[in-house]
Amino acid sequence: MKLESPLRFFKDLPDYRDTRYVKHSLLNIIAISLSAIICGASDWYDVEDYGIENEDFLRKFLDLGKHGVPSHDTFNRFYSYTDPVALEQSFSKWVAAICDLTEGRIINIDGKTLRGSKTSGKDDFVHMVSAWCNTNGMVIGQEKVASKSNEITAIPELLEMLVVKGGLFTIDAMGCQEKIAEKIVAKEGDYVLAVKENQPSLMDDIKKAFENEEAASIETFSEIGHGRTEKRTTSVINKIDCIGRPERWAGLKSIVRVNTERENKKTGKKEEGVRYYISSKNEKAGFFNNAVRIHWSIENKLHWQLDVSFGEDNSKKMQGNSAQNFSLLNKIALSMINHHKDEGRGAKKISVKRKRKMAGWNNEYLIGIILSYDFG
Repeated sequence: MKLESPLRFFKDLPDYRDTRYVKHSLLNIIAISLSAIICGASDWYDVEDYGIENEDFLRKFLDLGKHGVPSHDTFNRFYSYTDPVALEQSFSKWVAAICDLTEGRIINIDGKTLRGSKTSGKDDFVHMVSAWCNTNGMVIGQEKVASKSNEITAIPELLEMLVVKGGLFTIDAMGCQEKIAEKIVAKEGDYVLAVKENQPSLMDDIKKAFENEEAASIETFSEIGHGRTEKRTTSVINKIDCIGRPERWAGLKSIVRVNTERENKKTGKKEEGVRYYISSKNEKAGFFNNAVRIHWSIENKLHWQLDVSFGEDNSKKMQGNSAQNFSLLNKIALSMINHHKDEGRGAKKISVKRKRKMAGWNNEYLIGIILSYDFG
């Protein structure tokens, strides 16, 4: 399914600039920003430089008028004063238009600190919680963690903006909270929540359950990769009355234990570990093994790419909402790059970093990413 550029979904974004002094249209600023970021820009100076070096190309599609390309200060001011919630809503409209909301889609939720957002003289950074839809291979929402708060308060707000119905949400131990489970179930979704020491009573109950109860399903999975062998044994108990006050956890149907054994093929060093989960799904071990493994795709396919391919932690965007909004632009660009198909070039073998370089070197390739990509 061929899809158009996301730009039209931003045309109704509120523009807070004083109209008496506006020289550059809102859509021009967003279009140049996205094009520059796709081509490798990591801060507003890069965005300005990209625009200046490619002004003739950009004029074929944008009415830049006599003022030409905005300066880095203009980009920074615009995004600093742009309401992140409004920008998120425009982004959500784009996601809704392109995402196939399949039943059982797996959505991973996790947080990431924007190290480049630190303001001089302060110890705090911007921390974002993102929802990564593994089925679609893209970010479907993000929420900023409020100052002096944490992910526990941000996750429910993120869930509020998402289409939860029919989705399976995997969240690490920080998100193992009664209200979060309740919110997911109330919106007709399901959850797999990691359990650690932040829920000591629940943790103890689960450990005792696996000591005293027979598992309803046990499966072992092995794989070799990255210079090591790994064996995971996943066990599931569906009797929730072994948990103290199970009614606290909305929709609770299963508790899960995953035992891991890893061996470094070069050194022979062995490691063992055990992790616990609760879930609103009544499924067998294979289902939960898959869900737990897929959760880490948010680290590998989103956070790692933002750090390594986009250099997000190295860029300095300190003014107002600038860091939060630049983070969203990075994620939009990453989604577009991820889904660009390179006919005859073995698309799956072409890295994000390489695609960004090719977009910067070849305007036709950039147009292909912006205007014609396939989300399947």
